[in-house]
Amino acid sequence: MAKAKSDVVYARTGRRKSAVARVRISPGKGKMTVNSRDYKDYFGRTIDQKIVEKPFEVLESSDYDILASVHGGGLSGQAGAIRHGISRALVEANADLRPVLKKAGLLTRDAREKERKKYGLRGARRAFQFSKR
Repeated sequence: MAKAKSDVVYARTGRRKSAVARVRISPGKGKMTVNSRDYKDYFGRTIDQKIVEKPFEVLESSDYDILASVHGGGLSGQAGAIRHGISRALVEANADLRPVLKKAGLLTRDAREKERKKYGLRGARRAFQFSKR
């Protein structure tokens, strides 16, 4: 027996910094839930909300419901991870969207991570203040 259109769920993983998001999309009205909360409640800052909305802004449509669970990192990294997961799931749902999302840079995993602290230094690169006398 074939699944009804509303039962179809596409799931992908998105990553950013140390955050990992499991994103599930299904055809719907555009409702977005992150960790069992509305995404606007979860992401208080408007900039993080815009990051999550970016794939739908590029496509100029929001005819999918999003269910995301995310852990690790901070809110900014989590927003980027969800954006990455949504973009990948949209391509799985409809391969014709790939060129548009690829051109917008939404399918590329942002690999920038925090650089480790080195011994003898105050941070990753910052040295202690030098005193000649």
